[in-house]
Amino acid sequence: MSIADNLKHYKSEVETDGVKLIAVSKTQTNDAILEAYHAGQRIFGENQVQEMVDKQLQLPKDIEWHMIGHLQSNKVKYIAPFVTLIHGVDSLKLLQEINKQALKNKRTIDCLLQVYIADEDTKFGLGHDELIELLRSEEFSGLKNIRIVGLMAIATNTKNEKQIAIEFHELKVFFDGIKVSFFRKDDYFKEISTGMSADYKIAIEEGSTMVRIGSGIFGKRIIKHFKADISAN
Repeated sequence: MSIADNLKHYKSEVETDGVKLIAVSKTQTNDAILEAYHAGQRIFGENQVQEMVDKQLQLPKDIEWHMIGHLQSNKVKYIAPFVTLIHGVDSLKLLQEINKQALKNKRTIDCLLQVYIADEDTKFGLGHDELIELLRSEEFSGLKNIRIVGLMAIATNTKNEKQIAIEFHELKVFFDGIKVSFFRKDDYFKEISTGMSADYKIAIEEGSTMVRIGSGIFGKRIIKHFKADISAN
């Protein structure tokens, strides 16, 4: 099927439940992204800063760019002028840098705090106690140019659907507790970003409000070199 057909399939499954579909466009060509764009998709996810910057310069300006990969503090400045949502915020240091760059660009940048839920050492994220400590800190309370709109997590890479469901369920319970304790009056704290191609249906059942689909929409990834060389800066 074409990208447009694939996109229609996922939208019918995802958006009918009020869940946002993020088309993971990392390593995909601009032509492929434009095909999805002309089929109605507006939210695209990238995991490399250099690639996101290059695409943002060349593609339609009403695209919402989501940074879904692990973000280094020294790269925040390149995406701060335009990024819509940063998914994987896993430290106070990173939040402080996002706040600094948002202030320079006269913006407030929406962020998700990444929670560690997987039974794997390779995943990033804050432990439950660490996240609560961050939200209680004086340093966090002084950050006026960032807005925490929810939580993000990646489940264990396993075929055990019961384990995945348990991890997503525990995240939803934690989200509800954080909402009551820290964001009770804040309508914007409403997002749970979990679920990818292999487990998005389970994620939606367990309360996800955003799912990230890449190869299911675009097919096999394309390796491409990008012009905007910011790696040395």
